[in-house]
Amino acid sequence: MEDFRENKHDYVALHRNHYHKKGKNMPNATWSHPSVLTLGFAQMTSIKYLYCALALLGFLMILLASGSVIAAVLLNKSLQEPMYIFVCVLCANGIYGSVGFFPSLFVNLIGETQTITYIGCLIQMFCIHTYTAAEMSILALMAFDRYLCICNPLRYNGIMTLAVAYKLIVAAWLFVLIPFTIHFILTILLPLCGSSIVKIYCDNYSLVKLSCVDTTVNNIYGLFLTVAMVVMVPAFIVASYIQILRVCARSSMDFRKKSLQTCTPHLISLTNYVADILFEVLLHRFTLKNLPYELRIIMSVQAFVVPPLLNPVIYGLKMREIKLRIAHMFHINKIRVQEE
Repeated sequence: MEDFRENKHDYVALHRNHYHKKGKNMPNATWSHPSVLTLGFAQMTSIKYLYCALALLGFLMILLASGSVIAAVLLNKSLQEPMYIFVCVLCANGIYGSVGFFPSLFVNLIGETQTITYIGCLIQMFCIHTYTAAEMSILALMAFDRYLCICNPLRYNGIMTLAVAYKLIVAAWLFVLIPFTIHFILTILLPLCGSSIVKIYCDNYSLVKLSCVDTTVNNIYGLFLTVAMVVMVPAFIVASYIQILRVCARSSMDFRKKSLQTCTPHLISLTNYVADILFEVLLHRFTLKNLPYELRIIMSVQAFVVPPLLNPVIYGLKMREIKLRIAHMFHINKIRVQEE
């Protein structure tokens, strides 16, 4: 037991010397992690009940809209095709991201103090990052599905079976979960000196900035993930649409119209998501203190609010089969829906 205590003191002393060499102060109580982190709600507390009501309304609308699309697909065998299954997975991912973001927001808006436990912060960080990465991966799957449907229509049903679709969905999630789990572990291993996060939610960048030690490994790995998710995956999507455009250029006007109708929902979702991610990157990489506080908050949370809310609306309105099934679920006049 005495050897253990001596080794522990030596270990702490080693880290203390490491911090001093880097010009950083070691925490008084522990070199590991604070039990509670303070979030940057600041000016939001002045009209917190209004913000809370808006957040609750948005959360309920996301659950209702996404849940309706998911139920329409799962409860109707005629809709259990790869194209609709991908839409269903996209909506389910939106619910997953919302559940990771909104509960903490509610608690901090209503509570007297705007804090989150370290464990809670890690959980939210993991949910938020895997949600955003999975969104891009699912959109890439949908682009590949549209490519096969338009460029290889005769072979589509033979290639894109339900079994293949499910395997692609699993592969897309593994593509996200494995590298981000490694990223998550690297962040957990970092000792933290600070306990104040500027944002109203936890993300990896904010936690790494609180670290007491050199974060080069984390930064390099984070850059690798950023390139993979923000450059490589979108490049795959662009390549798919280049092939689609080539086929459309050689085809009839009627074929072009049908192709455009098929791709429009996906293009709207993709454009909206990329815009939200660009806002997030701007907030991370540039000092935007001159912008109004409310605008910075809106820019930082768009990716967790707009896509989960907009995606089910887009696919529910643009895809006639889903629209009819949802209308039937809510006992809306079918004739009126068909006329629209």
